[in-house]
Amino acid sequence: MIRRLLLASTASVPALVFAFAQPALAQDTPADTAAAPAKATNDDSRDIIITAPFEQSEGDVLSGTSVLSGDALTRSLKPTIGETLAKLPGVSATSFGPSASRPILRGFQGERIRVLTDGIGSIDVSNTSVDHAVIIDPLLAERIEVLRGPSALLFGSSAVGGVVNVIDTRIPRSVPEKGYRFSGTATYGSAADERTIGGAGDVAVGQHLVLHADGSYSKSGDLRIGGYALTPERRREALATSLLPVDPADPEPIDYAANAAIKGKLPNSSSETWTAGAGATIITDTGNLGISYSHYDSLYGVPIRYATLPGEGQEAPRLSVVQNRVDLRGEVETGGGFLDKIKIRAGQASYRHFELEEDGSVGTAFYNKGLEGRLEVIQADHGGWKGASGVQFFNRIFDVKGEEAFLPKNETNQTGFFTLQQLDLGAFKAEGGLRYELTDVASRTPVDDLRFFRGSRHFEALSGSIGASYGLTDGIRFGLNLSHTERAPSAEELFANGGHAGTQAYELGNADFRLEKSWGLEATLHAHGEGYSFDASAYYNKFTNYISENQVDQAVCEAAAAPSGREVEFPCFQFSQANARYYGFEAQGSVLLTRIGDYKINVDALGDYVHANIVDQGPIPRIPAPRVLGGIEAQSDRITGRLEAEHVFDQNRVTAFETPTKGYTMVNAALSFKPFGADNKTTLDISANNIFDVDARRHASFLKDFAPLAGRDIRATLRFSL
Repeated sequence: MIRRLLLASTASVPALVFAFAQPALAQDTPADTAAAPAKATNDDSRDIIITAPFEQSEGDVLSGTSVLSGDALTRSLKPTIGETLAKLPGVSATSFGPSASRPILRGFQGERIRVLTDGIGSIDVSNTSVDHAVIIDPLLAERIEVLRGPSALLFGSSAVGGVVNVIDTRIPRSVPEKGYRFSGTATYGSAADERTIGGAGDVAVGQHLVLHADGSYSKSGDLRIGGYALTPERRREALATSLLPVDPADPEPIDYAANAAIKGKLPNSSSETWTAGAGATIITDTGNLGISYSHYDSLYGVPIRYATLPGEGQEAPRLSVVQNRVDLRGEVETGGGFLDKIKIRAGQASYRHFELEEDGSVGTAFYNKGLEGRLEVIQADHGGWKGASGVQFFNRIFDVKGEEAFLPKNETNQTGFFTLQQLDLGAFKAEGGLRYELTDVASRTPVDDLRFFRGSRHFEALSGSIGASYGLTDGIRFGLNLSHTERAPSAEELFANGGHAGTQAYELGNADFRLEKSWGLEATLHAHGEGYSFDASAYYNKFTNYISENQVDQAVCEAAAAPSGREVEFPCFQFSQANARYYGFEAQGSVLLTRIGDYKINVDALGDYVHANIVDQGPIPRIPAPRVLGGIEAQSDRITGRLEAEHVFDQNRVTAFETPTKGYTMVNAALSFKPFGADNKTTLDISANNIFDVDARRHASFLKDFAPLAGRDIRATLRFSL
């Protein structure tokens, strides 16, 4: 029934668009273009947030937000979304090798953040495991926004940590002023011999039709690292194990000493990826309707989790990933009155990936089909009061087959009803959001498979947020936001029962889980003026029925595996619920020091910290360590030079199954210039990352004891648009 309603709504959009359309062109203006360039940090104008249903300045948003676009996005481009965003305040990355790195927001990852492409989920299985890549190509991104607070409720209750929205041009939003527009990017990175090229183009056909095409290709070798693959502790373990007698019955004995000696390169970390897409949009001055198709194809290796103790196994898996996707977006202005606009957005994708053995055979296959759609009505501004309300539907059918099928075939259906209301009285602004969500999660396992739960669960969740801000001056605004979030457990948290090689764990869910609930309080400060900019957030989250995965006695998993006769080959990890607490802060600022000729000399800094605990148990695993980053930058119309240093502190707050992570200091430099003049959009960026080739490891990574971050990396990126 829900799917029929969604399709019916979709079918009605063309009529809406043409009912209100007028025969004038929508030209390239900042209001019409989805990704206006980000302002320099020393500029007294502010970034515009467009992920929410109506545009607003970054300084007016009630929660911590970040925007990456323009030259800043070009300088930050990496092969994954996680690494591209990792230098933003409050953002880290899972860092499961160079090809699979998902964003972490304020210590939250997986099911507690949403990664979107133009407002719709990526429809992949990256939330299932950290070795699964996010199927979004940063190379084609025009703008990336990180959003938290009341507006995040528009995209799902699972966005308690926040929303990452990657905005591209696959469905054009405006008619090219010259009848066409083209853009391209080419990158070379020395650390992995990375060669990347991508391009996108739009062509106007008549007055109202715009056609689009894009594509990208990337190939890289094994990643260069700044030292040994294993940490000193793991190397000592491996060397000690190498002295033990070899079991003569072992057909493939492991060379532990060789594992300890791996240095300089990270084996099995190469990749090759290509994408292609096409779209078309009908555009008038009061509406637009567009559709697109995209294909994603990637083959990448997962860094090896080397054996260091007797009895441990090790594999060198590669993942072959394919996704085919269709997207729809429409918008119509209603002409005023109570409603200002009606928007529709939908996406459908078929995804599969094969986990390949060393001989090329398929060990495990993951299949995922998803459909997500949303319909929004935007209220007109009446005396400073405006809002947006709508409905969102999500369907996912997920199946794992093969040797490591740790999850039964399952289906999730979720329907959410939401509203966001804002009141703007000048100095005083208020905002509130509400979301009611119905979720059905069903296990479709065959009757003769005794490993898995058979049945379904139904959840009803109510989430809300309210906040206010006050402008102390024209450039300084203080805000306070209170939120309550309820999240339904995922299929993985409910039904998992099997070995998962990617995380080296036998994972065991609990079909009796209840809603995960949290209360959150956040304070924000935005200060922007001539020659300076400062943004800070402090937050506290109190959880009940918090779902986490903890190592337990092997007997627990052996009992769960016994009905099927399967062996438990990995350490036993079981999902459980308990009370939890998160608190922390993030801050960033920039100051214009002086002007030397045509150059502005700026200094900037950011810092973030998160503390997370399960009540009466101890630290939550894989929480990013505190860090600070400072830089000095010389800016002119044609040339920008930057030198920065990032220090990540030791992380010693660990669980019983983690190891501490040593801190590091990484120094980077970058030079950006426009070879054909300030008014030309061609930009060449050259950067040196990790100049001193330090051994750097992120605590949040499952592989941090076996796979460090990239060593010294010289990157060159050419970006142009016509």
